[in-house]
Order: sequence, then structure tokens, then C-alpha cells
Amino acid sequence: MNMKGLILAVLGGAFLTLQGVANARISQDIGAWQMATITQWTGFIICFLILLFSKNKSIKVKSLSKVKPLYLIGGTFGAIVVFSNATAMQYIGVTITVALLLIAQLCLTFTIDARGWFEIAKKKVRISQCLGIGLMIAGVIILRL
Repeated sequence: MNMKGLILAVLGGAFLTLQGVANARISQDIGAWQMATITQWTGFIICFLILLFSKNKSIKVKSLSKVKPLYLIGGTFGAIVVFSNATAMQYIGVTITVALLLIAQLCLTFTIDARGWFEIAKKKVRISQCLGIGLMIAGVIILRL
């Protein structure tokens, strides 16, 4: 396993949780869509500043024409993630929200792999993967007891 990928995945997961908790708290004070707007806006500003100070400063507008329009709406998915994650945490707590988020991600990724959606090469879903999801679901049920 690639160490850089491993570290980035762990950091991504940790910061996703931290962001969700912070967003849930902010949305209690100002509202969910207002929080989502602020979160997306501050994320844009940080990304733009990193781009300005990175080695690869060019914004390749010409390359955007090669990207299918469906993939350019990824930011809208981000807005839904921020809103639903923070709102769910208020209703069911951080632990259950993150557990269900992971289960939903895995179920959808298995479907994408199995069906070859988004120009991804089709992959067989193995029984061990289904059992893993089943164990995660059982874990959520146990957490709720």
C-alpha cells in the first residue's frame, strides 16, 4: 500500500469528521444552508490561496473543455454532503452519522465498480466485500443499543 495515499486517506477521514462536527455546531447558530455556504466559500478561498502559492500556478481553462459537464458539478455534491452531514449529526450524533456515511459511501462505490459507471472499469463485487458491509451495518445496530 502506498504510504502517501494511506496518510492522505487517514487525514481526509479525520478532517471530514472534524468538519462535520464544526459544521453541526455552526448550523445550530446560523442555520444549515447558511453554514454550508460559509463552508463552501471558505473552502474555495483556501484552495485558491494554495493554488496561488503552489508550484503549478496555472489554471488550465482550456483543459476544462475536456471534462464532461456531469463531472464539473462535483461542488454541488459537496454542498449536499456538508448540509446533510451537519444536519444528521444534530439528529443522530457524530458516531452514527459517520458510520452511516461510510456505509453509504461503500455501497455506492461497490455499485459504481460493479456497473462501471462514470467510465470506471467494471469490477466484480466479492462476497467478502458484502460481508464487510454487513458487519458495518451490524456494528451500527450494536452502537444504537
